Amino acid sequence: MRMTSPWESDRLLRMKSRSHWEWIAVLLLSAGTVYGQAHPKDARGGSDHPLFPTRMPGYHISNHQQQGFASYTFRNRPPRTVEGKYTRIGYYLIDAKAHPGGLAIRRNYENAIKAVGGEVVHSDDNISVVKVMRNGVEVWAEIQAGLKYTGRNYYLHILETAAMAQVITADAMGAAIDKDGFVALDIRFATGKADILPESRGTVEQIAVLLKKRAALRVGVEGHTDSTGTPESNLLLSKARAESVAAALEAAGIARARLTPAGFGQTRPIADDRTEEGRAKNRRVEIVRR
Repeated sequence: MRMTSPWESDRLLRMKSRSHWEWIAVLLLSAGTVYGQAHPKDARGGSDHPLFPTRMPGYHISNHQQQGFASYTFRNRPPRTVEGKYTRIGYYLIDAKAHPGGLAIRRNYENAIKAVGGEVVHSDDNISVVKVMRNGVEVWAEIQAGLKYTGRNYYLHILETAAMAQVITADAMGAAIDKDGFVALDIRFATGKADILPESRGTVEQIAVLLKKRAALRVGVEGHTDSTGTPESNLLLSKARAESVAAALEAAGIARARLTPAGFGQTRPIADDRTEEGRAKNRRVEIVRR
C-alpha cells in the first residue's frame, strides 16, 4: 500500500484553494513556530525540523543534535560537502509491526521536498539526498532509510548553508555604545527557544570582555523578535532570550547587579518585517548603556 506523503495529508486538503506559492510560504516561512507530532517519548529537546514538520506516523525522536556551524558530506555522486547550520534527527518506530519500509520513508520525504519546489539530488536503496531554497538559503537534507539502515530507525541530516558568523569585538561594541548609547547584536538562538547557539557564544564572550574592561559600566540586555508568531509569545520569548544572555554573562564573571534584562518582543522593529532580511535584523539583542 502506498504511504501518504506529509504534504498529501489533511493539511494539503485544507490548503488546496490557495495558490502554489501561498501554501509554500505558509509551510516554510513560519520561523519560530513549533512543528511536528510531538510524542511523550521524544528525546529531551528533540523536535521536528521546520523543513519537514510532519514525521512518519508511529515514530518518536530518539536523538536530536544541532550545531550552529558545521560541515556534512552528503553521499550523492560525487559526494558534496556543505557548511552551515547542521541538524541530525533520529526517529524510532514505536510498533515494529507497523514498519512502512525504507522505500516508503524515502519517497515520503522526496515527495515532500518536490511539493515545495525542491529536487531529489540522489536516491538509492539506502539514502535519498534532496535540496531546496528556503528564504534565500540553500538547504540540503539526507534521509537514511533502507537496506543498510535495518530495524526500526531512520535518520535525517539537514544542513542550512551559511558562512561562518563573524564575531564583533569588545572594542567595537564599546565604540558603538560610546557613540549611540547601545549596540545591536546578532545573537542567534534555537528556533522558538532561548538557547544560545554555539555560533554566538563568541559574541557573548566579547560582551563579557567589554564589561570586565569597563568595571563601572552597567547595561540593559534587551531582547527583540520579528513579528512571526503572536505578540504575546514573542514578548515571552524576547524576555527569555534576554535572561539567557544575562545568565551567560553572569556565568562569565559579570555581577548580576550590572545587568538589567528585558524583552520587547516585536514592538521595536528596526527593519521591514515583510522581508526575510528585515526579520533577521529585527531578531536581535541590544546592549544598552544605563
